[in-house]
Amino acid sequence: MTYQKLDKGRSGKRNSVTDPLGPNSEIGRKLRQYYDDLISEEVPDRFSQLLNQLQQQEQQGSTAKED
Repeated sequence: MTYQKLDKGRSGKRNSVTDPLGPNSEIGRKLRQYYDDLISEEVPDRFSQLLNQLQQQEQQGSTAKED
C-alpha cells in the first residue's frame, strides 16, 4: 500500500522562499488585514479630547518640574 503526499507545497525549500510563514501564512494574512482595518478607522472625538487633555497635563507638569 502506498500513500501519496497530498500537500506537496508545505514541505520543501522552494515553498519556504516564496512563503516564509509556511502553513501560518493564512493567519498572517488575516492579522495584516485586521491591523490595516484597525489603523484606517478614525479615532472617536471623545478619545481624541482625552488624549489632548493628557498631553496638556504632561506638558504643564514638565514645565513645572523645570522651574
